[in-house]
Amino acid sequence: MSQPFDVNAARAQRQEAHGRTWSFELDGDIFTLPTELSRATAKALRRLDDNDVDGLLALLMGADQFARFEEHDVTMQDIAAVLEAYGKETGLGALDESTR
Repeated sequence: MSQPFDVNAARAQRQEAHGRTWSFELDGDIFTLPTELSRATAKALRRLDDNDVDGLLALLMGADQFARFEEHDVTMQDIAAVLEAYGKETGLGALDESTR
């Protein structure tokens, strides 16, 4: 009989390869997003309207980071670029669909 798939080991390998967070810089300010989404976060994302970019970012960043993010003058193209890079780096590419 083969060994069962070890979810914890697989998660550890993914996090070692990608880290626990992905970061981007905006006007000298650093923001982080998770490299993996919990089931609770995924459920919350499904409840958002497809065009709710602020809701998406607030959910991924958390309230404190999102408040700092809102202080910047950011275009929709900036957000699309961030989400595209985030998707490529983490494999969460479907998230950038919400900005289109």
